[in-house]
Amino acid sequence: MTSEDDASTLPRRQLGRFLREAREGQGLSLDQAARLAELSKSGLHRIETAQVAKVKIREVRALCETYGVVADETSRVLKLAEKAQVKSWHTAFDGLYSDSTFNMYVGLEASARQLISYHEIIPGLLQTADYARALINSFYTDSSPEDVARRVELRLKRQAIITRRSEPVKLQLLLHESALHRVVGSSRVMAAQLRHLAEISKLPNASIHVHPFTSGCLRGLLHGPFVILDFGTDTKGNPVEPPLVYFEGAGKADLYLENVDDVRRYAELATAIRSTCMDETRSRELLRRAARSYAA
Repeated sequence: MTSEDDASTLPRRQLGRFLREAREGQGLSLDQAARLAELSKSGLHRIETAQVAKVKIREVRALCETYGVVADETSRVLKLAEKAQVKSWHTAFDGLYSDSTFNMYVGLEASARQLISYHEIIPGLLQTADYARALINSFYTDSSPEDVARRVELRLKRQAIITRRSEPVKLQLLLHESALHRVVGSSRVMAAQLRHLAEISKLPNASIHVHPFTSGCLRGLLHGPFVILDFGTDTKGNPVEPPLVYFEGAGKADLYLENVDDVRRYAELATAIRSTCMDETRSRELLRRAARSYAA
């Protein structure tokens, strides 16, 4: 267990982000919202910026009522407020990743300034529509075509953070070579997907390094996919939000690590992986060569 000062801030950060967006969606200033919810302006600011040590459920409920948040979302927000009071060295969220209206990881991803990602399949931020559709169809076997189409659309919308003109996220992808040979969808889908990766790798804010089979078993273990999210610094050089490590649950709870030592260890692991990767030019050439092999 951690001390109260080291307790997880992630639920508070997501809660604050959700309430701030709900307030702005209603066109309310901090002053106006605080008066309507019978809170102080400074108190509401602390909730929105995750600076309040203990979240009060009644205040969160009052804010949801003020912003006209629907019943289902209010219920999820209140559960999140309860999680914000629990001390833990890690945070796990059941079901939130798949909920398009209340998505923990997507909110964090959109706020990040830099992502360092190790994957063994093409990650969602870089998937083509056909590649994404094949994966989603395989996972959500009982979903209707309409639901699959909606999920694909949402996944593609996330990708705007890489290509937007204003402050695009800096992405560093460490991609295991197995992703180039693991066929998703069809040969046609793979050819298009790998060509897409090669083009994305030319963006100034994106780097793709292939981790080849010949690198062996780094540090003697199979560490699995992870993403390190960094949220940048303010004008004084202080972190806007603490960095964290994310692990997709693959049908179970998604896991987030916030402990400084845990984040440091994964940053060191990413550096070690990168040191055994191909450089960007050789990686791009391999992606194009693999794409041609599927098109043959």
